[in-house]
Amino acid sequence: MKKFLCVFMTLILCLGAFTGCGGSKSSGENGTLYVYCFGDYFDPDLQYEFEEKTGYKLVVDLFDTNEEMYPVIKNNTADYDVICASDYMIEKLISEDLLDEINYDNVPNAENVADSIKPFMEAFDPGMKHSLPHTWGTYGIMYNKSMVDEEIDSWDVLWDQNYKDKIVMPNSLRECYMIAAKKLGYSMNTADESQIQEMTQILIDQKPLVYSFANDSAREIMIGDSAAMAVITSGEVIYSKEYNENLEFVIPKEGTEVWTDCWAIPKAAKNKEAAEAWINFMLDGDTAETNFEYLTYAIPNKLIADKMDEAVLNPSKDLLDKCETLRNLGAEADDIYSRYWKKYKAE
Repeated sequence: MKKFLCVFMTLILCLGAFTGCGGSKSSGENGTLYVYCFGDYFDPDLQYEFEEKTGYKLVVDLFDTNEEMYPVIKNNTADYDVICASDYMIEKLISEDLLDEINYDNVPNAENVADSIKPFMEAFDPGMKHSLPHTWGTYGIMYNKSMVDEEIDSWDVLWDQNYKDKIVMPNSLRECYMIAAKKLGYSMNTADESQIQEMTQILIDQKPLVYSFANDSAREIMIGDSAAMAVITSGEVIYSKEYNENLEFVIPKEGTEVWTDCWAIPKAAKNKEAAEAWINFMLDGDTAETNFEYLTYAIPNKLIADKMDEAVLNPSKDLLDKCETLRNLGAEADDIYSRYWKKYKAE
């Protein structure tokens, strides 16, 4: 019986394979598009929709960090037609002439990009010549109302002795220094070593209060009532509040980091037309709505602006005016930060 079932299932799979080789556009009759992206960063069903609509076959490879992706694109060790990368990395890739300019004639849905994101795009890709946004958000403080009685509106609370062993900080150099910079009134992109030294010292002073250093796992810590507050990205808020009604989120009054993850086309891309078709597809209103419902990250698309009505996902202009986006600071500044970060981690 088992042998019969194996043969039967093999026949079914074979028939499915032959069916897929028919006239369906999803067979890849227009070629293959190779995508390099952060993990789990768009609704998986969209892959099949894109293939059906365009006739391209989609192959997706994943990476965890911008720094993991960078040498692959820099050294052209693999063929990718379109990548997803963060603001400062887009700037770095542009500076090294590793990204192609986008032909807007092939991306008419670019008109759907929300106006609110454009000033931040201008900081790292003037005129959006080389990239178009996928998601965006801010960093802020998520706190548990059952553990915090006071109103939270400032980064200063992360230095409050009352919350010793109840604070979760990001395990990230640039984000930790962003918090320190905003607390001190400096730019998060400062390259002034004296300021970096001062920022390092206040982070060292705060370190004994920290319960955990976490990035993606910070939301699970907060959902599980294991900490009173955590520095977290706005994209995690809707998901977290669904599982713990005591959680709230605030963007501190001193301002914060606005991050943007973007689609871009490497200079070495072999199928630029397919890459532009993908970017255009991702900027479609229906696609944006599908991704928002799947990711719960803000999608900067005019056609779904009504879904971004929470302050978490659509901060006020006054608050955005106090925010910055990460910049590529260059090798010399990177070395300074790295040296002081090692000192901070060693304390």
